[in-house]
Amino acid sequence: MQFDDDADLDTSEVKDVRSSRIPGGRATVGGGIVGVIALLLGLFFGVGPEQLGLSSGDTTPGAASSSQAQVNQSCRTGSDANTKEDCRIVAVVNSVQDYWSQEFPRRGGRYSPASTVFFTGRVNTACGTATSAVGPFYCPGDRQVYLDLGFFDELRTKFGSSGGPFAQAYVVAHEYGHHIQNLMGTLQKSQDGRQGAGSNAVKVELQADCYAGVWAHHATTTPDKATGRPLISKLTDQDIKDGLDAAAAVGDDRIQEKFQGRVTPETWTHGSAQQRQQWFYTGYQTGDMARCNTFAAR
Repeated sequence: MQFDDDADLDTSEVKDVRSSRIPGGRATVGGGIVGVIALLLGLFFGVGPEQLGLSSGDTTPGAASSSQAQVNQSCRTGSDANTKEDCRIVAVVNSVQDYWSQEFPRRGGRYSPASTVFFTGRVNTACGTATSAVGPFYCPGDRQVYLDLGFFDELRTKFGSSGGPFAQAYVVAHEYGHHIQNLMGTLQKSQDGRQGAGSNAVKVELQADCYAGVWAHHATTTPDKATGRPLISKLTDQDIKDGLDAAAAVGDDRIQEKFQGRVTPETWTHGSAQQRQQWFYTGYQTGDMARCNTFAAR
């Protein structure tokens, strides 16, 4: 994945609270077996931490001045995105929102931007207080994506993904897929409390995978609002393979086999490795969000 070296990055779309400390409050999910259970329930869950039984919290984090200033200063251009991980995520957020902000009006709607919050350890959100153990998530209460960048190492070392820059981009684009669902009113379908291979929770997650693929299809042709040129100048076949591999790595069956030693489809919340790959690739191959109707699929 290659970014336009001369592109200007918009760091206003990212809030960095990594140097913040969150005092007090009830204990939240941490490491060990409790953390693993939270991961099994929460990875890419798409709704706020309160849905996972985590501690409540009603404060939205403010950006820590030192962390935010560092991102603002170090992530200025596409060249920075080509060499620094946090700048790469800023650039992906910019690209994803460039696409959806143009696609929604084309379909007669209006896109409302969503910030991505970088945090470490624990974070307060409008949906509750969460730790890094739940993985990346989207909070519909404040319309923000929450991401501990350390997750990308875990994606490779704990879940067996091949890694790579586009694996990271897939994760970010998936979470923004939940933002699209929130704007369209479909995200709430996942909150009926049901689990299983045919549940709405799984269908919502697979649709977010498909939306991530739709963005990927258009990533190298979507003009950036600042330059008029695509922010992402190149995606290779290997990039797409890395995205597909990441999708498979977080399939319910793969995670359950690894951490439980058995597969229990009746408790699925995200879909199998094969399903996640299939829907991401459907979006990527067609570039059409209308083809992402997982609720009609059998």
